[in-house]
Amino acid sequence: MNTLNKRRLGAVALPVFGAASILLIWQFLVPALGMPAYILPTPLAVAAKLVTDWRFLLENARPTIIESALGFLFGNAVAILLAIVFVHSRTIRGAYFPVVLVFNTIPILALAPIIILIFGLGMLPKVIIAAVICFFPTLVNMVRGLQLQSANEMELMRVLSANRVEVFLHLRLPRSVPLLFASLRIAATSCVIGAIVGEWIGSNQGLGALIIQSTFNYQSDRLFAAVFIASALGLIFYGLVAAVEHRFVRRPR
Repeated sequence: MNTLNKRRLGAVALPVFGAASILLIWQFLVPALGMPAYILPTPLAVAAKLVTDWRFLLENARPTIIESALGFLFGNAVAILLAIVFVHSRTIRGAYFPVVLVFNTIPILALAPIIILIFGLGMLPKVIIAAVICFFPTLVNMVRGLQLQSANEMELMRVLSANRVEVFLHLRLPRSVPLLFASLRIAATSCVIGAIVGEWIGSNQGLGALIIQSTFNYQSDRLFAAVFIASALGLIFYGLVAAVEHRFVRRPR
């Protein structure tokens, strides 16, 4: 086995070993400490709940998936468009970028009830909350990425008589792509958090609502199963973004 294959095997085997060891410790340590099952279930109990209640869990995961995906698309699309405007207009950037910074200082748990109050208890406010939590990292990284070109590169574009659209398409946009995907990977997991926070505040369906209901009813196995599915959703979204990045972004060799 060559060095490259050993590294690939280690990259897979070590995380698997780490997760398995934690689960084994959890499985045997909880009963040894006398922890009640309604407070902290064992991994096998959580796995059993995933198997027996998979239809119910899937029904609650469906609205969370939709809210997360729509929030991801909407929040990032608005952030990218606004970043383009900021880069091409110093006046607009100077007037509104500080406002965006101040808006970002509001904790999402404080902002979510306001959004729920304005837009009601339907799916729309959850999508907006998921979009808001995705918005700021993408905006900041996109603005920075669109400004990465050097003075020499800009001078070359002027010598070639390139207009603003050509400069954007052939210089600014390609330079911004790595930072854009870095922010999209963050948004891929945070959009699930936003959707769940919205469901915490005002909803009777979705993984967030299921987590709250299970907590108050001391259904800890169902609670952990819902948390596991929420984590899996974040990983799936992250994997999709990483796959798109790997497909379309060329890495330097």
